[in-house]
Amino acid sequence: MTHRWIPLFLEAQAAELGAAENTRMAYARDLGDFDVWLAGQGIDLVDATRVDIEAYLVACDVQGLAVATRARRLSAIRQLFRFAFDEGLRADNPAAEIKGPGRPKRLPKTLSHDDVDRLLDMARNLGRSPDDRLRNTCLMELLYATGMRVSELVALPVSAARGDPRMLLVSGKGGKERLVPLSPPSRAALADWLTVRDEKDARARKTGKPASRFLFPSHGKSGHLTRHRFYLLIKELAVAGGVAPDTVTPHRLRHAFATHLLAGGADLRSIQVMLGHADLATTEIYTHVLDERLRQLVLDNHPLARPASEG
Repeated sequence: MTHRWIPLFLEAQAAELGAAENTRMAYARDLGDFDVWLAGQGIDLVDATRVDIEAYLVACDVQGLAVATRARRLSAIRQLFRFAFDEGLRADNPAAEIKGPGRPKRLPKTLSHDDVDRLLDMARNLGRSPDDRLRNTCLMELLYATGMRVSELVALPVSAARGDPRMLLVSGKGGKERLVPLSPPSRAALADWLTVRDEKDARARKTGKPASRFLFPSHGKSGHLTRHRFYLLIKELAVAGGVAPDTVTPHRLRHAFATHLLAGGADLRSIQVMLGHADLATTEIYTHVLDERLRQLVLDNHPLARPASEG
């Protein structure tokens, strides 16, 4: 049985911080695992000490859990005990000074301009029907033009696309809204798809079906195209376009958006706003991506970087 603190904490996350459903579910899983482990040791969450928390982290390490997973679980535990302390449920915070496992900094993997061009070209040509191809083109153009998260893209309301907008209003993590500019190709793709989508919607209404509020409607439970379906679509585009499918994900297109903008001279603050990053430090990782790519460019092409035997 889940300790009563956990649902209270999750409710507070939703009410006060506007935490997304996926975030709350992750907290619930991580804290549930911690609660079960404590119960197995005969310890109640109310009485857990710093030593108990550290023993749990050691147990996670013994299980072979990844560093990132252990760091995420400790973060959830810290926030739970901070909540308990702030609410007066505990007189102390036993997790306050526990240091997490060091997480190696990994540069985000991105896609080249050529890779993106191939994906966009295949979107215009891959699909069961002309309507599907227009939808695929719109999806890919919007994703690359705005750097949206795929969850934000598939759930876009059709109202955001009305009136040939120069900017899209996007609802991001925690319900925070931001404006992202549209490129001319993405605006054209949006207009083409919207015409077809509205015609399909009008035909559906004639049969008694309600109009969809989503830009990319679907017959599924969510009412819109799912992240999983889009993930499969982008893999299909990669295969058809001759791009290694294991290098292509929706999130890498988001990384490509950021790195290509930065390489083109955009400032970090603007990219931070468009990506919806709360902290500029998160966006700064893309400067390291460019540094690494420039370093590799020199190593691959500069005459003095070549072995003497090649001279």
